[in-house]
Amino acid sequence: MKNKHRLAHDINRLTTFIIGTYIIALSYNTFLKPNSLVIGGTTGLSIIFEKLFGWDTNIFILVSGLILLVISYAFLGVKKSRHNVLGALIFPLMVYLSAPLAEVLIPQIKIDDFFVITLIAGLTYGLGFGIVYKAGYSTGGLDIIMQIFNKYLKMPEGKASFVASIVVVLCGLPLFGISHTVYSSIVLYIEQLVTNKIVIGISDSKLFYIYTRKIDKVRDALVKDGATGFTIIPTLGGYSHYKGEMLMCVVDTKDYYEFRELVLSIDKDAFFIIDDCYEVNGGTKRKHLPFL
Repeated sequence: MKNKHRLAHDINRLTTFIIGTYIIALSYNTFLKPNSLVIGGTTGLSIIFEKLFGWDTNIFILVSGLILLVISYAFLGVKKSRHNVLGALIFPLMVYLSAPLAEVLIPQIKIDDFFVITLIAGLTYGLGFGIVYKAGYSTGGLDIIMQIFNKYLKMPEGKASFVASIVVVLCGLPLFGISHTVYSSIVLYIEQLVTNKIVIGISDSKLFYIYTRKIDKVRDALVKDGATGFTIIPTLGGYSHYKGEMLMCVVDTKDYYEFRELVLSIDKDAFFIIDDCYEVNGGTKRKHLPFL
């Protein structure tokens, strides 16, 4: 039974990955390639090399993906590289398979405003990548270089991705001009924004870390009002070595201001660390704060 559940889970992930990859490929063939929008990765490089040497973009994406896969095995090892194999093979296939549909869609999409094209390109491209990453896969390509930077230079993959994308975008500047480069940068920004939102979700809660010398009063107020569950964390001052306590709790975003004011009404000198909270599992989540 457990093996069947695992198999179903793997099939679901693989199906999601293929759908996401197809969306990326269709966006590339419909919006990026016809409009010379260079936003990074092997797709961006394929547009550049097509312009320079007339190379077929499909073949370039496939060959460069296979070369980078060999590099992955050399620098990242077999276990890590398995994660990149499917992307290196499936993505070029999806680029090829989505081309006929893109040819049908392009004449039907009559948009005179280039900014709207840029917006749609960023949204669809980001949607595809978000689905792929959410499924736990990668499209291979320059993602492999980012993984190598992460392993050997200790550079976060997100930062490596941003740097690599900017380099590719700037490589397109002499060929396509400053206006296309600006539009490409906008597509890149929207794509990364949408990808992040899909992967980590949209924050509907705030995580509070509260340090106060009046923690008993704050705790009593929360217990009395039933505002939210909380955890008390022992603390030790790094400079003063003062032993204290910090309160940690999660509050709905819509209740952020009122909750903050409640604590400050008890201790105006309370120290806050507040961050977005994208997922909360277990415990009791209240629909609203009773003191509102």
